[in-house]
Amino acid sequence: MVLLRLDSLALSRSRFALSPLAETMGAVITLTRPCADPWLTPWRDRHRRAFRAVLDADPFAAGLVGLIGATKYLPGHITLPPTGGMRTRIDDELARMAGVPDEVIGQDMRRALEASWEPRERHDLARWFTGRNWGARTAELFRHVWDAYVAEDWPRRRAALERDVTYRAGLLAAYGWPKALDRMSRHSAWVGADAIRFSSRPGHDRVVGPDGMLFVPYTSSRGGTWLCAAPGQPYALVYPARGTGEAGTAPEPGARDRALARLVGAGRAAILRSLERPATSSELAAELGVSLGTVGGHLAVLRDADLVTGARVGRRVVYRRTETGEALTRGTTPPRPGEQPRAEP
Repeated sequence: MVLLRLDSLALSRSRFALSPLAETMGAVITLTRPCADPWLTPWRDRHRRAFRAVLDADPFAAGLVGLIGATKYLPGHITLPPTGGMRTRIDDELARMAGVPDEVIGQDMRRALEASWEPRERHDLARWFTGRNWGARTAELFRHVWDAYVAEDWPRRRAALERDVTYRAGLLAAYGWPKALDRMSRHSAWVGADAIRFSSRPGHDRVVGPDGMLFVPYTSSRGGTWLCAAPGQPYALVYPARGTGEAGTAPEPGARDRALARLVGAGRAAILRSLERPATSSELAAELGVSLGTVGGHLAVLRDADLVTGARVGRRVVYRRTETGEALTRGTTPPRPGEQPRAEP
């Protein structure tokens, strides 16, 4: 079991961040592995053949991606902590990747090979890990993945990531960090008063210093959770954003969903379902692919009907379902005045 042991000041200075590089890394994993999240399946099917052609034409890219998909240790030059907070830019991240010295990358690649769960012969470094400028060559591959497969989809993905941060920031304000970090992954958990369980595998604990650490969501649950580290920078824990499997391409609605759409209209029903997680009107518009004015009109009707409510968080208004909205969406009975709502079985 690997723990992140927190300095006494670490949590007070920890924060959330976004990373287009982590999102690109998740895209590489999604395009490589046989399974994908339901909401990413159409995207994966649309791009996988083209990505395969890129790998077939470049032995270095094919070898690197193959090792990424088969190792418990991700090389450090592809898991750099973001430095721009919620406004991190892919250009800055790729520039840092390109600048990592070959000597450092070579050591990391050998560690990744040793941590592979596949036979070493399948990832023989001598066959593809040749030449020089490995950081720049890796950055070129990730630039292609970003430009060709992720950039166009980034507004929708970013909206899902910001919703996760909004959700967890609300938990942080109300209940503290243990609740905000709850269920970030299958293996992470709060341990005692000053440690986070990062992995159930054997390994060395890490000490998080007084500068705190970053928590970075990304939109695919299949890639798991990984830790980013770089000299002189805080650790960054990359984790699957909550509920992204419900965004984007939704499953065929059932009888209850069809009845809800007939009752309140398809657009307002979509907003009620999306408010499984609180969101701003901009986040809803980006996720549902409609205009901000359309979302605003639907929210006004839903608010007047006491199905949603909004609360100001800083300069943003975050909407959530009311108890009546919850009952209507989930098909439960709303509580009578003065009665406590019952937990679902």
